[in-house]
Amino acid sequence: MVSQETCYGVAFRSLATTDEQLFQNTVQFYHNLGFSTIKDFNKFHNGDNSILSTGTSKDSIKETWLEAFKLSEIDAQGFRVPQQEALNKNQSQGALLKVRLIMSQQQLPTEPLSITYFTTDLTSVSNLPSAEKISDSIVVLTDPLGTKIGFTSFSTPFDSQAQAHDAAFFQSAANVSESSSDVSRDASLSAINMLKQTLSGQKKKKIAVMTSGGDSPGMNAAVRAVVRTGIHFGCDVFAVYEGYEGLLRGGEYLKKMAWEDVRGWLSEGGTLIGTARSMEFKKREGRKQAAGNLIEQGIDALVVCGGDGSLTGADLFRHEWPSLVEDLVKDGRFTEEQVTPYRNLKIVGLVGSIDNDMSGTDSTIGAYSALERICEMVDYIDATAKSHSRAFVVEVMGRHCGWLALMAGIATGADYIFIPERAVPHGQWQDELKEVCQRHRAKGRRNNTIIVAEGAIDDQLNPVTCEDVKNVLIELGLDTKVTILGHVQRGGTAVAHDRWLATLQGVDAVKAILEMTPETPSPLIGILENKIIRMPLVESVKLTQSVAAAIESKNFDKAISLRDTEFIELYENFLSTTVKDDGSEMLPVTERLNIGIVHVGAPSAALNAATRAATLYCLSHGHTPIAIMNGFSGLIQTGEVKKMEWIDVENWHNLGGSEIGTNRSVAAEDLGTIAYYFQKIKLDGLIILGGFEGFKSLKQLRDGRSQHPIFNIPMTLIPSTISNNVPGTEYSLGVDTCLNALVKYTDDIKQSASATRRRVFVVEVQGGHSGYIASFTGLITGAVSIYTPEDKINLSSIQEDLTLLEENFRHDQGENRNGKILIRNEQASSVYSTELIANLISESCHGRFGVRTAIPGHAQQGGVPSSKDRVVASRFAVKCIKFIEQWNKNNQAPGTNTDSKILRFKFDAQGEKVPTIEHEDDSAAVICVNGSSISFKPIAGLWENETNVELRKGQEVHWTEYNKISDILSGRMKLRDEVAALAAESN
Repeated sequence: MVSQETCYGVAFRSLATTDEQLFQNTVQFYHNLGFSTIKDFNKFHNGDNSILSTGTSKDSIKETWLEAFKLSEIDAQGFRVPQQEALNKNQSQGALLKVRLIMSQQQLPTEPLSITYFTTDLTSVSNLPSAEKISDSIVVLTDPLGTKIGFTSFSTPFDSQAQAHDAAFFQSAANVSESSSDVSRDASLSAINMLKQTLSGQKKKKIAVMTSGGDSPGMNAAVRAVVRTGIHFGCDVFAVYEGYEGLLRGGEYLKKMAWEDVRGWLSEGGTLIGTARSMEFKKREGRKQAAGNLIEQGIDALVVCGGDGSLTGADLFRHEWPSLVEDLVKDGRFTEEQVTPYRNLKIVGLVGSIDNDMSGTDSTIGAYSALERICEMVDYIDATAKSHSRAFVVEVMGRHCGWLALMAGIATGADYIFIPERAVPHGQWQDELKEVCQRHRAKGRRNNTIIVAEGAIDDQLNPVTCEDVKNVLIELGLDTKVTILGHVQRGGTAVAHDRWLATLQGVDAVKAILEMTPETPSPLIGILENKIIRMPLVESVKLTQSVAAAIESKNFDKAISLRDTEFIELYENFLSTTVKDDGSEMLPVTERLNIGIVHVGAPSAALNAATRAATLYCLSHGHTPIAIMNGFSGLIQTGEVKKMEWIDVENWHNLGGSEIGTNRSVAAEDLGTIAYYFQKIKLDGLIILGGFEGFKSLKQLRDGRSQHPIFNIPMTLIPSTISNNVPGTEYSLGVDTCLNALVKYTDDIKQSASATRRRVFVVEVQGGHSGYIASFTGLITGAVSIYTPEDKINLSSIQEDLTLLEENFRHDQGENRNGKILIRNEQASSVYSTELIANLISESCHGRFGVRTAIPGHAQQGGVPSSKDRVVASRFAVKCIKFIEQWNKNNQAPGTNTDSKILRFKFDAQGEKVPTIEHEDDSAAVICVNGSSISFKPIAGLWENETNVELRKGQEVHWTEYNKISDILSGRMKLRDEVAALAAESN
């Protein structure tokens, strides 16, 4: 039997347990006391390592060695003064503690130990609520193993007088500055302050996160972001398993999450914490049970990721919470004192829904992933439909929202769509459907595709089913098949957009929780264009539900007006380019234009999709779309142009590359020849699709107006480059396709790295001197580190990366996904190449993990454009045509009639009268996305104020926030905090 003993001044002590949870809790307890881990040993992982196993006990499964920093004087340079040289000889010797996990209970002490440590601030310890005051000089706490931890103000058992705070160890010597003394004092107080936070009445913030309703790709990314952001900000984060049903059950369904618990979740589909609809939660008694379960865990904040039904339930829960708490007290489950800290519940909503049916936000978590699945399936169907000259009717999800059907119709070049917001006329839609399909067949199309939302109806609220549509097409004599995609739309991993959206919204949800007061309305985290926004949850849900109400009351104009402006705009575009291409929207002859389209620079996905949309819109309005073949160099060398017809572009919606040809030649190679051909084909407007070369060409054409009057026409650039380096905009066509390609590539690599366990891949991505692709890819793939041109690489940053990798691998267990990736932009450094970084890490890790390089190269350009790129391409193309139409219309005035067009004139330097347009600088513009707005920015101002010509990119780094969030979620900030804490202790 080991008797209880009290030990003073001991530099080493060993504690043991057979319970792994107690082992972890004990380590954490001493961390909170200010002890630092100096060795972490696992017999199964480190048993063969002679260095790590040195000093460990033979019977230990795990050991954690903890050290308390020494309190001593420091000199003017901040270094410790050796004890033999110190003015005060009674310095603390510090302490070393070994916590062991063992197998046999026979080795455990039968009675708890008692250890006493010295402190200069006994008063603070005495004020802790769990402290037991033994005497005026000793205060005792108890660790999870039952060990009595005493604190005394006597530095040794032989002292006759207690050391007063600041009297002995923090009194400056003659050569010690006041500032360095303060550093020592601050360091000594850190342990007490940590202990106060843990054991005092100050409640640590506890947040729960849950997924509810139908699952959607990206939910796991949202949970991951909430968990890690919450931990980063010092909160305890709990996952609610099985949705609202888990809230009712409580107990094991409310699991406290650790950092490592969400590792690898970015690439997982569905929701790993489960979802279930609960009828009991709809009853007040069920909500009271759920409230009690949360209070038992100390949780008073809830992040809910789900659809409108789930979020409605969440807001009702918050509204009822105070009365539910009162009922719990009346029932005797809690006392008034116990519920005092939990009088208010904070709720934040994230919209996880593939239908994208929430008002006030452009997209919801999972919507673009579902759209990608639909487009992929319809592309496959189109191939067989063309082969047999068939018609296919495809049903997609969307009971009250036609977003998926509309976007799929645009992205797949469908002939017709049925959506609930715009009910088709009863008894008449059949004839219109037949007429559209016949017209497209007459123009040369071999197949017909009809997209039907599952909630499609006619204006008498009669369902329009796939079978109804099929029967109509059979009457037309078409071989027609029906495909109901069903739950395949929910399947698979999240696309790049949804991983990004879920991550940013999850981070903002935690920030919203920490910023909320009891009076703050529950926020819903949404997105407008490219900007994360917060809006009142109740209002958004009411607006969403009012759409269904408007449909039920047959007020379809109101129903579609309640959708966001992008939805309405795209619906009108679809009608203009597809259904109404029968001549019904033809403009008067005097308003019809010749509009040129040219591709400039490296190919990127969606060039063809944008050209198709522009061509179809032009044709339906009477304009003549003219393709400039093989870029400006093709025009200069051969003058080859092509007047585009409907059949030329009808299947371009899913073709990558450039069907009209592109190269890196810019307009300045021969402005005179370009002007000659512009004059010959009588251009009234020009659309350039390209990256920085296209940007530069637009500037050169604008500057050439004084020499070449034909350039006095409206001209636009649609940014199209995977580098996303066009100044003035945050988005370029092709970026989403590139990111999806990189997501798939890195997922495959991480799978390989995980299969071999301890392996690191350094992945080189494109982007030129713009770090956007690297930063975005790092954020959505959970990269350990990101190297960009904006943040210079040096040896210290690589050393930090190595430390972070070691820390990651140290915490990984066999069941975890151990594959790690680092993302490097191709121009991040002229010295630290991808190969060199890999070699440096490999050399420094001494074989603890393997290092490989991976360079996807031109595969990043993608093959088939993503669904998002197709939709954005269509939207931008039509906006540009309307831009050209408006400039031509606004600047018509009485003058000389030239080919039925009446133009304004100005006088050049020689006094010659030349055609012009007012505010001509504004007429040469780039279509730009900035935060929540889309606008046309004049190229002159962009070139002058926002362009770094030498580095071929914009001045603004609009993705800085991505790097900050990556540092939080990868653990980099956590590591830096730990290093800073250790540095403070050592000082």
